[in-house]
This record gives sequence, C-alpha cells and structure tokens, in this order.
Amino acid sequence: MKLASLALALLAAAGLLCQTAVRAADAALMEPVKSVLDHYLTIQTNLANDSIKGLDEHAGAIAKAVKSDTMKMLPPEVGSQAAALARATDLKAARKAFKPLSDSLIKYLADHKLGKGVYRVAYCPMAEASWVQTGKEIRNPYEGKEMLDCGEFKN
Repeated sequence: MKLASLALALLAAAGLLCQTAVRAADAALMEPVKSVLDHYLTIQTNLANDSIKGLDEHAGAIAKAVKSDTMKMLPPEVGSQAAALARATDLKAARKAFKPLSDSLIKYLADHKLGKGVYRVAYCPMAEASWVQTGKEIRNPYEGKEMLDCGEFKN
C-alpha cells in the first residue's frame, strides 16, 4: 500500500510541475509582454505602410512598460531600444531603430518558446533584417510599400 501511495504522490507532483511550467509559459505572454508585443505590432504595421504615425507613442509605451515591469520579464535593452525608436523623426531612422528592437523581441520569444502559431518571424534579405508579425502574408516594415511582400517566414 505504501508503494501505491508513493506512486500516486509522485504522479501528483509531476502534474504540479507540468502545471507550473504551463503557468510560467503563460506568464511570459502576460503583461507587460503582451502590451509590448501589441505596441510593437502596431509599429511594424505602420512601418510596412510607410508611416511613422504614432511611433513615438507606441515606442514610448514599450519603453515605459519595460521600465515599470517589477517582475523584470523583458530584458532592459528592449526598453532602451524602444526609447531610441521613439526618438526617430523620419522613416529611415525609424526603420534603422526598429531592427535591434525586433532582434531582442525575436530572441525573447524564442528563449521562452512563445507565440507558436500566433507570432511569426520574417526575414528580408534586402534589408538583412528580421521582424515579428502576425498574419499569413509578409508585410515588410523595412521596405514598406515599395517591396511590401519582400521576405520569407522563418517559422
């Protein structure tokens, strides 16, 4: 009887570990990560449409979210990269500043094994840069309307 009780206890503990791992993965896409990605995707869409409208607002919101994150879920460089993006005053500067922010968010998603089936990573050989986007069609933030569909999905 003791062996059966021990086996049940081990199975229960294993179930708890699985639930904890699932909660940890879910937490990684909770706030502030979710709002950071939402703002990032708005910026990505606007850049793909050759617009910097709202850039300072959305990039500033990313920087603020990272700075005020008491759990330190996102690396601090995401905040500083977003702050640099918020200071961009033209499309060329915005696209240049978007690259390191994209690289950091791609790394975060990969390291935490997040976003499968929701967030897609795309790469443009012309710009030699990657980005995160949703949807099934390439929407290139680095080339914009001139070469909107230039690139390929990496996942």
